[in-house]
Amino acid sequence: MATQPQYDIITFGDMCVDLLVTGADVTPQFGQVEKLVADYTLEMGGSACIFACQAAKLGLRVGILGRVGADDFGRLIVRRLAESAVDTSRVIVDATLKTGLGIALCQDDDRAILTYAGTLAALRPEDVTDEFLASARHLHHASYFLQAGLRPAMADIFQRAKTLGLTTSLDTNWDPDETWDVDAPNLLPYVDVLMPNEQEARYLSAQDTVTSAVAAFQAQGIPLVTVKSGADGASVYTASEVVTRRVAPAEPGGDSVGAGDSFDAGFLAGWLRGLPLAACLDIACTCGRAVAAKIGGLAGQLTQKEIFLNGLSGF
Repeated sequence: MATQPQYDIITFGDMCVDLLVTGADVTPQFGQVEKLVADYTLEMGGSACIFACQAAKLGLRVGILGRVGADDFGRLIVRRLAESAVDTSRVIVDATLKTGLGIALCQDDDRAILTYAGTLAALRPEDVTDEFLASARHLHHASYFLQAGLRPAMADIFQRAKTLGLTTSLDTNWDPDETWDVDAPNLLPYVDVLMPNEQEARYLSAQDTVTSAVAAFQAQGIPLVTVKSGADGASVYTASEVVTRRVAPAEPGGDSVGAGDSFDAGFLAGWLRGLPLAACLDIACTCGRAVAAKIGGLAGQLTQKEIFLNGLSGF
């Protein structure tokens, strides 16, 4: 009998905290002008970290590899991950680094983000051992562009993961440099599920439309592509099937931080259980909508029980 892997999903932690500043006017004005804002929230951030928490809350066994600083922000991250039942035994406390920080200025339905990388980009290729990869059924990578230390080796890491029998998924998130170079010929053929939003899909593929972007991804060997459309919902594409879901508007008062990451976790929680694509997309949209209605990436995350209460079966 084959040995059961330790984890259902592993990921590489973009370890940082988010300071979310909200108000009607959060645009800074230099010249020593002081403005009052409505509120702020300090919470664990990082796309992979938010993803990991949502996946664990949906009943998956999740392991995360990363570094935090020996500081209060680092301790907050480890605590939040553990509270969500993510295994933090592979999170390294590095006293030579400051924990990463993202400052999000949230106004109406938009936000601007200032990022100090610190531990967010601290992982290096030598940290990703075959032993870690072989401990899981599935590898999910987020923040491809922000995790600069791993970027040169990601094609090799994905190839090794596939050789070891894992399935894989990739959500690059936004490229701050806007070059959109993902080493496509060497990386994308080893991706089972690509998970961009509409803008990212077009930029990653250098195509003008989502339809042509998906076709380009499929030509590079990716069997399944999910495309997030914000408040309009999402779609999933295979060579033979397209499934689209629209969603009701999220409850007002949220900031949408982490909604896409929880969408990813919801979809994969269904997919790894072998559910039909339509059911996976329903779970994903439900998770994303719930997070979009709250402040920060964790407050709105749903549990496996709450998915049942939302009328989604087979989970």
